[in-house]
Amino acid sequence: MIARIAGEVAARRDGYIVVETASGVGYRIAVSASTLDQVPAVGGSVSLHTELIVREDSMALYGFATEEEQDLFTMLLGVQSVGPKMALAVLSGGSPRELVTALAAGDAARFQAVPGIGKRTAERIIVELREKVGVPTEMVPAIGDVSASRGDDPRLLARDGLLELGYDLIEADRLLSGAAPGLSAEELIGHALKAAASRK
Repeated sequence: MIARIAGEVAARRDGYIVVETASGVGYRIAVSASTLDQVPAVGGSVSLHTELIVREDSMALYGFATEEEQDLFTMLLGVQSVGPKMALAVLSGGSPRELVTALAAGDAARFQAVPGIGKRTAERIIVELREKVGVPTEMVPAIGDVSASRGDDPRLLARDGLLELGYDLIEADRLLSGAAPGLSAEELIGHALKAAASRK
């Protein structure tokens, strides 16, 4: 079991990096967009938690910036119809904390935004992972019923506003991820639009 890899970033691509260890071996490691954001440029030092997935016809290494992300990855693999690539795509939709929030809110649309995940799989992810991440069932709304939480959650209102402006769900969450706490929905949208403009 390869539990952790540390070394120099030899390549950095969309969806994976190559880490060269002190022994001179280069490991190709699949990563989520969230982890990739925390990986330094080529030549920098990096250390990742890793998970080796062995199949009959392949071996693939997956890397995570935090143990929380790795734990969510492992939980997602336990859900029927969710494989490693799909689990990584789910993790690319936001930080572990944001994903746990989506689970607590029963926000199936968040998971349906991932290519290959339909309504049934999204609902299965929520039902099976809620208890595993420590969200008491009696404290969360029914699946898909997030209207109650939207009424007093500026971040959800801001996300809805960005969706209306044409951003997809994953991009909207990325634009909101760096916002300071305590902002109103209008201020969050302003932050997101500035973040989008700076990336162009």
